Amino acid sequence: MNSDGDRDDDMLLRFVDGRPVSEITNQFLEWVCGELWKQGKRVLVMIWDNASWHISGKVRTWLHEHNHKVKKEGEGTRILACRLPTKSPWLNPIEPVWLHAKRRIVEPNGTLTAAATADRICAALDCPYEPHLAIAKNEP
Repeated sequence: MNSDGDRDDDMLLRFVDGRPVSEITNQFLEWVCGELWKQGKRVLVMIWDNASWHISGKVRTWLHEHNHKVKKEGEGTRILACRLPTKSPWLNPIEPVWLHAKRRIVEPNGTLTAAATADRICAALDCPYEPHLAIAKNEP
């Protein structure tokens, strides 16, 4: 947000194939830092709830190693993770955005396919559709 309260850039949104586990979270963080660095952003302040994939050891380790690498190399977007108290969604500024987007995309007389839902979410939030994040399957 800029000083007028308007959004400076497009929302960075990715969908996930499967559950949002630590490995997916790390993929997202790597991607979003790359996108922000291209925009000239040096720091990402992230307000996070206490979802298991946000507070896992793998994610905390990734964050530490990423920030250490950025500091050492002098290039990249650092991440400042601000954790919310447990069970306090009203403190998370993204919650009203999700609520309004949900109201814009729901289909009162039926269900939507995953593809239709993704299209509507991107349209409602005015963000580009990006390929889904997924955990690579081990091929025999």
